[in-house]
Amino acid sequence: MKDKPLKIMYLTPVGVDSLDVLFEDMVKDTKDSNTEVHITSLKDNNGSFSHIEYRSYEALATAGIINATVCAEKEGFDALAIGCFYDTALHDAREVSGDMVVVAPCHSSMEIALSLANNFGIIVGRRKWVNQMKSNVHEYGYGDKLTGFYDVGLGVDDFQEDHQRTVNLLIDASRKAVEKDYAESIILGCTAEFGFYKTLQEEIGVPVIDPSLAALKKAEHHANLKRRFNLIPSRKWSCESPSNKEIEKFGLFKDEDPFGNRIVVS
Repeated sequence: MKDKPLKIMYLTPVGVDSLDVLFEDMVKDTKDSNTEVHITSLKDNNGSFSHIEYRSYEALATAGIINATVCAEKEGFDALAIGCFYDTALHDAREVSGDMVVVAPCHSSMEIALSLANNFGIIVGRRKWVNQMKSNVHEYGYGDKLTGFYDVGLGVDDFQEDHQRTVNLLIDASRKAVEKDYAESIILGCTAEFGFYKTLQEEIGVPVIDPSLAALKKAEHHANLKRRFNLIPSRKWSCESPSNKEIEKFGLFKDEDPFGNRIVVS
């Protein structure tokens, strides 16, 4: 069992595969040698949206995330990372995840940032995102560690269009967070910001946390802990999962292949 590779799924909760290759490159460069990672996205049957910036899009994606979680657990994955900084359906997915670990970028990023510094600022694309993300930060108990949100006026689909423009905007926002509000670390508040953290860190001089990497590495770490110490996720009280009897009664999670695309990095 110890020699068996860890199986991690990185799920992009959108109805297109436009970012899957970007995340494939991330995984190839950063995964542990004994980890097999499946980069997946959802089918477009609920809409071929390339982002879930809006709560209405999130609502459409949630059913796919839950179904994907059920299927990943049945396939024997050790952990699943939900690839959106909203941490969409994180608690919902954990209910149906069985013995599988489920993580998401916002929560993962904050835990890493606070192991390196005493506070953090979050760089977001659009001001639209702040209300929901702020609620998550406070729900996780880290509200007093947040210096603020700093938007750069870019939507999810804009980050990878003009890299130099994106870098310039991210640097300006990060400097504001560090020099004006005394942020000691920076979290990039969108998985589409992948690839810019190294440049920012060199320019700004504080730790810069990439949320996609944070989710992937936390998934690996916790899957390793679960395997080594037999740490099975709790199913008591607020973590209680629906019974198989009731799932069958209501005819839930019938789609046995909810993935629109899958790239395997072994």
